[in-house]
Amino acid sequence: MSRGKNVLIVGVGGQGVLLASEILSSVAVEAGLDAKKSEVHGMSQRGGVVSSHVRFGEKVFSPLIKEGEADVILAFEEAEALRWLHFLDKDGDIIVNEYRLVPPIVVTKKLNYPEDPVSIIKSKVNNVKSIDAEAAAREIGNPRLVNTILLGVLSQSIDIDEKVWKDVIKRRVPRGTEDINLQAFVRGREYK
Repeated sequence: MSRGKNVLIVGVGGQGVLLASEILSSVAVEAGLDAKKSEVHGMSQRGGVVSSHVRFGEKVFSPLIKEGEADVILAFEEAEALRWLHFLDKDGDIIVNEYRLVPPIVVTKKLNYPEDPVSIIKSKVNNVKSIDAEAAAREIGNPRLVNTILLGVLSQSIDIDEKVWKDVIKRRVPRGTEDINLQAFVRGREYK
Protein backbone atom coordinates (compact mmCIF):
# COMPACT_ATOMS: atom_id res chain seq x y z
CA MET A 1 0.00 0.00 0.00
CA SER A 2 2.72 2.46 -1.02
CA ARG A 3 0.35 5.12 -2.42
CA GLY A 4 -1.84 5.13 0.64
CA LYS A 5 -5.59 5.42 0.87
CA ASN A 6 -7.93 8.35 1.40
CA VAL A 7 -11.36 7.60 2.84
CA LEU A 8 -13.95 10.32 3.44
CA ILE A 9 -16.78 9.32 5.77
CA VAL A 10 -19.86 11.60 5.80
CA GLY A 11 -23.28 11.63 7.38
CA VAL A 12 -25.30 13.37 10.04
CA GLY A 13 -25.05 13.43 13.80
CA GLY A 14 -26.01 10.26 15.63
CA GLN A 15 -25.34 7.85 12.75
CA GLY A 16 -22.00 6.53 13.99
CA VAL A 17 -19.71 8.35 11.55
CA LEU A 18 -17.14 9.16 14.22
CA LEU A 19 -16.98 5.62 15.62
CA ALA A 20 -16.62 4.27 12.08
CA SER A 21 -13.71 6.62 11.39
CA GLU A 22 -12.07 5.69 14.70
CA ILE A 23 -12.37 2.00 13.85
CA LEU A 24 -10.96 2.55 10.35
CA SER A 25 -8.01 4.53 11.70
CA SER A 26 -7.30 1.83 14.30
CA VAL A 27 -7.51 -0.90 11.65
CA ALA A 28 -4.88 0.93 9.58
CA VAL A 29 -2.57 1.36 12.57
CA GLU A 30 -3.04 -2.32 13.58
CA ALA A 31 -2.03 -3.25 10.03
CA GLY A 32 1.26 -1.39 10.55
CA LEU A 33 0.38 1.75 8.59
CA ASP A 34 0.64 5.41 9.46
CA ALA A 35 -2.85 6.90 9.82
CA LYS A 36 -4.18 10.42 10.24
CA LYS A 37 -7.78 11.43 10.91
CA SER A 38 -9.65 14.72 11.01
CA GLU A 39 -13.31 15.33 11.72
CA VAL A 40 -15.92 18.07 11.71
CA HIS A 41 -19.01 17.51 13.77
CA GLY A 42 -20.88 20.71 14.49
CA MET A 43 -24.20 20.12 16.22
CA SER A 44 -23.71 16.41 15.67
CA GLN A 45 -26.16 15.42 18.39
CA ARG A 46 -28.93 17.35 16.58
CA GLY A 47 -28.61 15.79 13.15
CA GLY A 48 -25.98 18.25 11.90
CA VAL A 49 -23.44 17.39 9.24
CA VAL A 50 -20.57 15.15 10.31
CA SER A 51 -17.52 14.41 8.18
CA SER A 52 -14.29 12.59 8.87
CA HIS A 53 -11.19 12.41 6.70
CA VAL A 54 -9.11 9.25 7.20
CA ARG A 55 -5.80 8.86 5.40
CA PHE A 56 -3.40 5.94 5.81
CA GLY A 57 -0.33 4.47 4.16
CA GLU A 58 3.41 4.05 4.74
CA LYS A 59 3.70 7.73 5.76
CA VAL A 60 0.93 10.32 5.96
CA PHE A 61 1.75 13.99 6.49
CA SER A 62 -1.72 15.56 6.63
CA PRO A 63 -5.10 14.27 7.77
CA LEU A 64 -7.03 16.28 5.18
CA ILE A 65 -8.11 14.89 1.85
CA LYS A 66 -8.03 17.35 -1.04
CA GLU A 67 -10.96 17.69 -3.41
CA GLY A 68 -10.81 15.00 -6.08
CA GLU A 69 -8.47 12.75 -4.08
CA ALA A 70 -10.75 10.51 -2.01
CA ASP A 71 -10.30 6.87 -3.01
CA VAL A 72 -13.54 6.00 -1.23
CA ILE A 73 -16.45 8.02 0.10
CA LEU A 74 -18.54 6.21 2.67
CA ALA A 75 -21.83 8.10 3.01
CA PHE A 76 -24.31 7.36 5.76
CA GLU A 77 -26.98 9.59 4.16
CA GLU A 78 -27.93 10.06 0.48
CA ALA A 79 -27.83 13.87 0.20
CA GLU A 80 -24.54 14.00 2.10
CA ALA A 81 -23.10 11.55 -0.46
CA LEU A 82 -24.06 13.95 -3.24
CA ARG A 83 -22.85 17.01 -1.37
CA TRP A 84 -19.32 15.57 -0.88
CA LEU A 85 -19.01 13.97 -4.34
CA HIS A 86 -16.47 16.56 -5.54
CA PHE A 87 -13.94 14.99 -3.14
CA LEU A 88 -14.03 11.65 -4.98
CA ASP A 89 -11.13 10.67 -7.27
CA LYS A 90 -12.27 10.02 -10.87
CA ASP A 91 -11.57 6.29 -10.33
CA GLY A 92 -12.83 6.23 -6.74
CA ASP A 93 -15.59 4.19 -5.13
CA ILE A 94 -18.61 5.58 -3.33
CA ILE A 95 -20.67 3.59 -0.87
CA VAL A 96 -24.07 5.13 -0.12
CA ASN A 97 -26.43 4.13 2.64
CA GLU A 98 -29.96 4.38 1.20
CA TYR A 99 -31.17 6.62 3.99
CA ARG A 100 -32.71 10.09 3.76
CA LEU A 101 -32.74 12.64 6.52
CA VAL A 102 -34.52 15.68 5.12
CA PRO A 103 -33.59 18.71 7.25
CA PRO A 104 -36.42 20.86 8.64
CA ILE A 105 -35.20 23.88 6.65
CA VAL A 106 -36.54 22.18 3.48
CA VAL A 107 -40.06 22.97 4.71
CA THR A 108 -39.25 26.69 4.58
CA LYS A 109 -38.16 26.30 0.92
CA LYS A 110 -34.78 27.88 1.73
CA LEU A 111 -33.13 24.60 0.81
CA ASN A 112 -34.06 21.86 -1.64
CA TYR A 113 -33.49 18.21 -0.87
CA PRO A 114 -32.56 16.40 -4.13
CA GLU A 115 -35.32 14.21 -5.58
CA ASP A 116 -33.12 11.12 -6.03
CA PRO A 117 -29.51 11.68 -4.87
CA VAL A 118 -28.39 8.10 -5.61
CA SER A 119 -29.49 8.32 -9.27
CA ILE A 120 -27.64 11.61 -9.65
CA ILE A 121 -24.50 10.03 -8.18
CA LYS A 122 -24.82 6.99 -10.46
CA SER A 123 -25.02 9.30 -13.49
CA LYS A 124 -21.64 10.81 -12.52
CA VAL A 125 -19.66 7.93 -10.96
CA ASN A 126 -18.97 4.41 -12.25
CA ASN A 127 -18.20 2.71 -8.94
CA VAL A 128 -21.30 3.17 -6.77
CA LYS A 129 -22.55 0.73 -4.18
CA SER A 130 -25.88 1.67 -2.64
CA ILE A 131 -27.11 -0.39 0.26
CA ASP A 132 -30.11 -0.25 2.57
CA ALA A 133 -28.04 -0.71 5.71
CA GLU A 134 -31.02 0.25 7.90
CA ALA A 135 -32.99 -2.76 6.64
CA ALA A 136 -29.99 -5.06 7.04
CA ALA A 137 -29.48 -3.81 10.60
CA ARG A 138 -33.14 -4.43 11.46
CA GLU A 139 -32.87 -7.97 10.04
CA ILE A 140 -29.90 -8.63 12.31
CA GLY A 141 -31.86 -7.26 15.23
CA ASN A 142 -30.46 -3.84 16.09
CA PRO A 143 -30.91 -0.65 14.01
CA ARG A 144 -27.75 0.80 15.58
CA LEU A 145 -25.60 -1.62 13.54
CA VAL A 146 -25.68 0.51 10.39
CA ASN A 147 -22.14 1.82 10.84
CA THR A 148 -20.67 -1.66 11.33
CA ILE A 149 -22.50 -2.96 8.24
CA LEU A 150 -21.15 -0.03 6.22
CA LEU A 151 -17.63 -0.74 7.53
CA GLY A 152 -18.04 -4.29 6.23
CA VAL A 153 -18.89 -2.93 2.78
CA LEU A 154 -15.96 -0.48 3.00
CA SER A 155 -13.55 -3.28 3.98
CA GLN A 156 -13.98 -4.76 0.48
CA SER A 157 -12.25 -1.66 -0.93
CA ILE A 158 -9.31 -1.75 1.48
CA ASP A 159 -6.51 -4.28 1.34
CA ILE A 160 -6.27 -5.11 5.05
CA ASP A 161 -6.84 -8.59 6.47
CA GLU A 162 -10.38 -9.30 7.72
CA LYS A 163 -9.00 -10.54 11.07
CA VAL A 164 -7.54 -7.09 11.81
CA TRP A 165 -10.95 -5.48 11.18
CA LYS A 166 -12.67 -7.97 13.46
CA ASP A 167 -10.11 -7.59 16.26
CA VAL A 168 -10.50 -3.80 16.23
CA ILE A 169 -14.29 -3.93 16.06
CA LYS A 170 -14.38 -6.26 19.09
CA ARG A 171 -12.30 -3.77 21.09
CA ARG A 172 -14.06 -0.55 19.95
CA VAL A 173 -17.80 -1.32 20.07
CA PRO A 174 -19.78 -1.08 23.33
CA ARG A 175 -19.20 -4.00 25.68
CA GLY A 176 -21.77 -6.74 25.24
CA THR A 177 -22.38 -5.90 21.54
CA GLU A 178 -19.22 -7.48 20.14
CA ASP A 179 -20.87 -10.56 18.62
CA ILE A 180 -23.77 -8.74 16.96
CA ASN A 181 -21.39 -6.08 15.59
CA LEU A 182 -19.17 -8.80 14.10
CA GLN A 183 -22.28 -10.34 12.53
CA ALA A 184 -23.11 -6.93 11.05
CA PHE A 185 -19.56 -6.50 9.73
CA VAL A 186 -19.69 -9.89 7.99
CA ARG A 187 -23.09 -8.97 6.52
CA GLY A 188 -21.53 -5.84 5.04
CA ARG A 189 -18.57 -7.79 3.63
CA GLU A 190 -20.99 -10.07 1.81
CA TYR A 191 -22.64 -7.15 0.00
CA LYS A 192 -21.85 -7.08 -3.74
